[in-house]
Amino acid sequence: MPSASEKIAPHLPYLRRFARALTGTQTVGDIYVQAALEALIAEPDHLTRARDVRTVLYKLLLGVWRSMPIHAQADASTTSPIEVSARRNLEAITPRPRIAFLLRSLEGFSIEQIAQTLDCSVADAQSLIDAAGREIAEQIKTDVLIIEDEPFIALDLQTLVEDLGHRVVDIARTHAEAISAIETFKPGLILADIQLADGSSGLEAVNEILATMEVPVVFITAYPERFLTGDRPEPAFLITKPFLIETVKAVISQALFFDRRSHRSHRIEMQA
Repeated sequence: MPSASEKIAPHLPYLRRFARALTGTQTVGDIYVQAALEALIAEPDHLTRARDVRTVLYKLLLGVWRSMPIHAQADASTTSPIEVSARRNLEAITPRPRIAFLLRSLEGFSIEQIAQTLDCSVADAQSLIDAAGREIAEQIKTDVLIIEDEPFIALDLQTLVEDLGHRVVDIARTHAEAISAIETFKPGLILADIQLADGSSGLEAVNEILATMEVPVVFITAYPERFLTGDRPEPAFLITKPFLIETVKAVISQALFFDRRSHRSHRIEMQA
């Protein structure tokens, strides 16, 4: 049977990452991580009773964070402008939705794990994530271009995008329509299918668009294996059909919030 340290060790780098995102600095984040580990040592039953070690660690960290406020400024010399902007955006989100958003988008927690970590129902956990998405949209409202040839899927995407507070400027069904839309609109986000109505490629349309402008792209495809080959570059945001509405909402918020714009200087390749 693995020891307590062996159970905890694989999760520590991610716990430190979460603590940094939560507090704004690694120094303060590490103070909370240390305090959470001390709480675990003081009450080892937390770990022995745990079915999911990861949720126990994050739950303890959040408990310490709520009970032990530490106010500190980030070291500007070690913080990039992108991190400063992201932190400012995070701080503008109501605390519980912010935590749920970080657990979902940064740590990859399932809705069930978020509910366990926050001691709430699955429905309440989903409501917190939705609330975070709406609050993020208030900060980063944008115009969205949908490249999708199936009318019902396009309508579903339009509805959920608008539910988040964004505006759909056009729905393109073909490569030519997508390029034409870009000549008229300058979207802040693109949701793109790969196979389009006339047999053209949404991927080629996106690569043509990325050659002329910078914009985050979320690919929604029934063929994820054509992207996820282990080779580079790969798309940063990829959703598999059939999709869950909650998943698409979370990825949209993540793409707008955390997008580093670093991948847009490269064409995105798809394996045949």
